[in-house]
Amino acid sequence: MLDALLTNAVILVGIVLILWAISVQIDDVSFIDSFWGAGMGIMAITSFMQVGEPGLVAAILLAMTTAWGFRLGIHLLRRWWREGEDQRYKRMMRKAREKGRWAFALSALFKIWLGQALLLFLVSSPAQVGILASGDSDAIGPLAWAGIALFLVGIFFEWVGDWQLAQFKADPSNEGKILNTGLWRYTRHPNYFGDACAWWGIWLVVASVGWDWALYTVAGPIFLTFTLTKWSGAALLESGMKKKRGDKYSEYIERTSAFFPWPPKN
Repeated sequence: MLDALLTNAVILVGIVLILWAISVQIDDVSFIDSFWGAGMGIMAITSFMQVGEPGLVAAILLAMTTAWGFRLGIHLLRRWWREGEDQRYKRMMRKAREKGRWAFALSALFKIWLGQALLLFLVSSPAQVGILASGDSDAIGPLAWAGIALFLVGIFFEWVGDWQLAQFKADPSNEGKILNTGLWRYTRHPNYFGDACAWWGIWLVVASVGWDWALYTVAGPIFLTFTLTKWSGAALLESGMKKKRGDKYSEYIERTSAFFPWPPKN
């Protein structure tokens, strides 16, 4: 197990260094967001490849993680390609960029790429450990089915929420408006809620393999939920939306559940 995880870590660092070099060359680190999901999918693949005779449980965990990760990675890569450098990263890298290319390169490496690689490895630990620990097991019990069901709920909220947001933004008549229909009527962050459900679902499948493995990796979904709700996800996004939309967004906040889907207040 430890040897396999170390191999995963080496592969991850190798990919990150290549992407870091590209980011320095193009003077833009913000495409790292697309690697957040794709990198977890890669970690699942490398774990699966190290299992001698992977069983059904390992295959299910691989399918769940890659479906979530590569969909998100492609979605965010297309957004970056269409919209350019993310303003969050532009603000984070402003001082380093002003100091010159080497300062930018070092800051990008340690502040952005390696830091996120560490968090990526932590969050994806349930998938990695679950695949490696399940071995050739084909046992799909009630807990695993519950995890699969929760994962599918998460995928629905994430995929549909992102699609509804893309359709809303594509309509010029919605400029300056707040999306408050569809899933966005019931939660201000259906895509973030979906992310959390997907990874807690993966974790439940790992728990079906063994509670010891689940306890070792529970920090992954806990940290993801924290960052989605309190750190770089909803909290940061809403701070920017309040500045851009003012009272309109404040009224939306008063009516609409922050995270868990719930009927809006009158």
